[in-house]
Amino acid sequence: MKLIIFRRKTASWALLVFLFHLKTVGIIAGLILIHSLDSENLALGFVVYRVRVRRGGRKRPVSKGIVYGKPTNQGVTQLKFQRSKRSVAEERAGRKLGGLRVVNSYWLNEDSTYKYYEIILVDPAHNAVRNDPRINWICNPVHKHRELRGLTSEGKKNRGLRGKGHRNHKNRPSRRATWKKNNTLSLRHYR
Repeated sequence: MKLIIFRRKTASWALLVFLFHLKTVGIIAGLILIHSLDSENLALGFVVYRVRVRRGGRKRPVSKGIVYGKPTNQGVTQLKFQRSKRSVAEERAGRKLGGLRVVNSYWLNEDSTYKYYEIILVDPAHNAVRNDPRINWICNPVHKHRELRGLTSEGKKNRGLRGKGHRNHKNRPSRRATWKKNNTLSLRHYR
């Protein structure tokens, strides 16, 4: 029954965030800090946005399947997107609500066509957020659009930054930066 309701809604919609709702899902999201933010049982400054993302692979957007390249690059179907559906949901919510900051997200439900996620966002201009030492770090300008730069939990996971130690040296600061450093010829000259 719940999935039927999800299907009939638009692609993304906001939910009113009450504490009793967050007590059921906040543990999954790992955001206990939202609890007891206000005595009126309302988490002020927080928004939960529900987003659906279409399941399946990513088809290359070329006209009539013509790629104009080498045969090795001529695949159109059977291609896999490099990020997860959850990170796509975070990105869409962050773009839709540009004035809010994406804190985290979690899987909610799925059916044959869509995956449904709930995205937790914070209003950095709200006094309840700015005065709370547990969450006011997100008010700094460096946290604008964290979801677009792979700084959320899911974004770091997709970038391979979950592990630590000698097995993950090539993942930091990023795979591309490590590759570039290792493949750049540096001929140092005394001056």
